[in-house]
Amino acid sequence: VRPQFRSKVVCELACRHCQVIVCKRGMKAILLADTNVELYSTDSPPSGVALVNDDYITRNCHCRIRDVACLGCGNVVGYHVTQPCETCLEACNNGHFWMFHVEQVS
Repeated sequence: VRPQFRSKVVCELACRHCQVIVCKRGMKAILLADTNVELYSTDSPPSGVALVNDDYITRNCHCRIRDVACLGCGNVVGYHVTQPCETCLEACNNGHFWMFHVEQVS
């Protein structure tokens, strides 16, 4: 892990729709492909969500991602990078491939 990520605050994330805990190791992050996008991320597969639908390719890079939905209510709360692209792997990243939309968790 790069030194700049060691001091980040780790938080518990709950679904905004039903308050079920979806992640116990969330960190504030920014999207590598669009630094205007804030989100939460984790490096460990979260227990409060399930992968849904099929993989798709992002608009900003060539990563393959799949939506994740809350196990409590079924609402999509983020996504999982199932196959990161070369550009993102070479960028300064924290190894987190589970992302949560800030407007979907609290």
